[in-house]
Order: sequence, then C-alpha cells, then structure tokens
Amino acid sequence: MDKPVLVIMAAGIGSRYGGLKQIDPIDDHNHLIIDFSIYDAIRAGFEKVVFIIKHEIESDFRERIGDRIEKHIQVEYVYQDLNNLPAGFARPEGRSKPWGTGHAVLSCLGKVNGPFAVINADDYYGQRAFKQIYEMLSDIQDDEKYRYCMVGYEIENTLTDHGHVARGVCNVSPDGYLLGIKERTRIEKLDNRPAYTEDDGKTWTYIPKGSIVSMNLWGFTKSILDELDNRFAKFLAEGLIKNPLKCEYFLPDVVGELLSEGKATVRVLRSPDKWYGVTYKEDKEVVVSAIARLKENGIYPEKLWE
Repeated sequence: MDKPVLVIMAAGIGSRYGGLKQIDPIDDHNHLIIDFSIYDAIRAGFEKVVFIIKHEIESDFRERIGDRIEKHIQVEYVYQDLNNLPAGFARPEGRSKPWGTGHAVLSCLGKVNGPFAVINADDYYGQRAFKQIYEMLSDIQDDEKYRYCMVGYEIENTLTDHGHVARGVCNVSPDGYLLGIKERTRIEKLDNRPAYTEDDGKTWTYIPKGSIVSMNLWGFTKSILDELDNRFAKFLAEGLIKNPLKCEYFLPDVVGELLSEGKATVRVLRSPDKWYGVTYKEDKEVVVSAIARLKENGIYPEKLWE
C-alpha cells in the first residue's frame, strides 16, 4: 500500500486578505503558516507533499516555501487552471474566480495514486490533527464503499473576529461517522454566537455551540479523484447557467453526494485545538501571537528547518 501523501491547496487568490496570504511570513524567521503544517505532517510520518498552485505564483511560491523544504520532504506541484475544463465547456468571459476546492483537488488526477490528506495552505490545524489523519490513512482501504476520513473542529474554535468565513457544517453520527455536510459560505459571530446567512445578512440562523465543522482537512483514497472528475461536467452544466462568474465546485458538496448515494463513509476525527488562519489582514496579528506562544511552550523550535 502506498504511503499517505499530503496535498496542500494553495491556489486561492486571497481576495479578502488583500494579497498572497499563502506566502506571507508570520514570525521573524520568515516562516509561513504552511511551514508549521508541513513540519507537523513530517512529524506525523508524511514523506511527500503535493502543492496545488496557480502558474502565476509559481516562482514566488517556490522561492518562499517549495525550494526551502525540499531537503526535508519530497515536493511536487500541480496547477489549478481556470481553463482546465471538460470537453464542451469554456471559461466564461470575465471569470477570474477559481472553480473551488473540488476543482483544486481534481488537479491531482494522475499525480496522486494512493491515500492522501488535503489541507488549506492558510490554515493552522495543530500537530494532533496530522497524527490522527496519517494513522487513519495508513490503514484505510476502499471495500464495498469508499472509506474516507476527516478532522473536524468545534465551530466556535474556527471563527475570526474580523469578518465571515466559509465552513462545511457537519452532521455526525453518535459513533463518529459523517452523515451529511453543508457548505455555509458566510458564517460569523452574531451576538458572540456562530451564525450563518444565505441572503446577504437579511436573515441569520444560529449554529449550536460544539457543532463540528470541516476545515478542509480530509483523508481520501484515490477514488475521490475519479468521482470529482466524473461529476464536474454536471456541476458546470448547472452552475454556468445559474452563476457563471462565481459558481464553485465545493469538495464537501461532492463528499455529501457520495454519502447520500451510499457510496462512501467518512470517519470524523475530532480535534479540540483552536484554528488559526489569515482570512483577513487583521487576523495576522492573532496568528503571530499564537505561533509565538506555541514556540514558548515547546511545541515548535524557534527555527523549523535547522
């Protein structure tokens, strides 16, 4: 069985953050959030990382992170391209928004041929999460169903004080399996409680404290790539009519379809850790302080790669 591979989604344009947040340092040694994820992944047992990037940022990305870690872990690149579409479809005029996390992971088709974990480049997950997912992926195999897993976080540990976030809100069975997942693209604190809106803030629905959400820390077998490929044309046929400039092919939505069809199971591995990320520029100070505390507590060395 192939060893698990780490796939990192780093092609996002960072529009709300106002720049390429994936390559923005968060300490005095020019470490990025992604450095800490890779460091934790190596400690967990991962030996190869595949970066999903855009061609436009390749030079900067290699200089700031890829070239620096190649002596510690095997590195490969795949590219999320707006023009990479099935036969019969074309990029709409004026479309600059990426096609979403499902399309990003689909970029790995033909490059990843065994179990793999998926993370965002701009989120801090905590070392416990990588250990959990690596151990699960080391034993996971499809049988009559696809056998997937994910690390879930409590909703209140994943919010920012500076705006809204997108999260996959999970319905988890008592025995720890994902029953369903719904991507909520605008979740924020309302009266200091998590809530979401689907009508630009006209109405809000509170999310119960302790609810489990996905931070895109998934564990898959290769089968997810084939499913993403097979379903993309149908998504485009509908999405390009409803919202041609902004429709997104969400990875959690495809997982949800597979669950509802009875084709997959997803084991939910819970993490009590607090998420840190830089959705907005104002978040950076919080992340910098959090990383400094983790170093002071001995979780990380001052310089990761020495």
